[in-house]
Amino acid sequence: MLGRRRWVKAIVALGVSALGLFACTPKDAPQKEGAGKDPSAPAAAEPWKVGAYLSLSGAETQFGIETKEGIELAVDEVNKKGGVKGRPVKVFYEDNKSNPQETNNKVLQLVTRDKVVALLGEVASSRSTIGGIVANKHKIPMITSSATAPEVTQIGPFVFRVCFTDDTQGQMGAEFVVKTMGKKRIGILYASDDVYSSGLATQFRDAAKKLGGEIVVEKSFIKTETNFTTYINEIRDAKPELVYAPIYYNAMVPIARQAKAAGMPGSMFVGGDGWDAETLLQDAGEEMEGAYFTNHYAPDVPWPNAQAFLKAYKERFKRDPSSLSSLGYDSAQLLFDAMGRAKGDTPESIRDAIAETKNFAGATGTITIDPNRNADKSIVIVQIKNKKFTYFAAVNDKAQKP
Repeated sequence: MLGRRRWVKAIVALGVSALGLFACTPKDAPQKEGAGKDPSAPAAAEPWKVGAYLSLSGAETQFGIETKEGIELAVDEVNKKGGVKGRPVKVFYEDNKSNPQETNNKVLQLVTRDKVVALLGEVASSRSTIGGIVANKHKIPMITSSATAPEVTQIGPFVFRVCFTDDTQGQMGAEFVVKTMGKKRIGILYASDDVYSSGLATQFRDAAKKLGGEIVVEKSFIKTETNFTTYINEIRDAKPELVYAPIYYNAMVPIARQAKAAGMPGSMFVGGDGWDAETLLQDAGEEMEGAYFTNHYAPDVPWPNAQAFLKAYKERFKRDPSSLSSLGYDSAQLLFDAMGRAKGDTPESIRDAIAETKNFAGATGTITIDPNRNADKSIVIVQIKNKKFTYFAAVNDKAQKP
């Protein structure tokens, strides 16, 4: 009898507890994740995790923002098509604040905390080198959009790029000047304390000489200089047919103004991708009329993929894209293409697929990844006309034909 009473009491207590539970649970109380779902419904596909480390603040903020816009557009397009292998792509963005130390920290976070399968970044060669070291150590494939220093991809087998290198740019610039323009007497003006400027000058000089060009005058300056009159007069007096000036736009503005005052028109100058800035057009567009420079992209390039990118970018961001945004777009699109071709979903299999990329049709031209993990692609010749950057030609032309 004692055991029966205990059993009855237990049943009653259980019933009271149950009634209390139902009484205390409102109809709109939050349910556990998955509650109320059709168990037969397919589970949402696990997204691909991709990391992007960019200079979204600091000295190169604009470069980072433009690159991010290109990546965002590529992500939107691939996800609208169903993602990669039926899985959406999710990009984790990290701001390295244009700082080398922050770059190391942010890339480590993306790799170890977020477990990304691939990395996109950076704009600057110095920070791409730091990020590339981390990526290569952890065997995560990385594609830099616009780091042009040759040594970046020499870090190891997991580091790639979609832009051309400075040595290729110097060589192709020389071919354009000597073979296409037919100029033989050439002057060179560059910044001796800038690796980009002096490196391009060296590559151009060596290539031009091999092609039969003669360097009749060569002048160098320090980056902090602002008065170039003496250099310009000495160059003018040597009577070159053309002056190669592989310098950044902020130095080219006063040089263009002072050269015009000395009787040297903008059409006498050829430069590199360091000229690609709206500031050059705003501050010296008239003085630079007719000048040429090598670049990655121009808004009016005639290639079908470039035109499609231009239309999509303008619809979203309400302005023309820069070379940085077009390269950011290409770096992401090439990665997604490789992920779709990869034999597995591991970083190693994605790395192998990137290395096998051939004739990828991008906004900046047709890209083939060479054995050194660099992009074998076209270099665009841009001419300044009516204060605008306009497409003139493509050197090493591998672009899609219109």
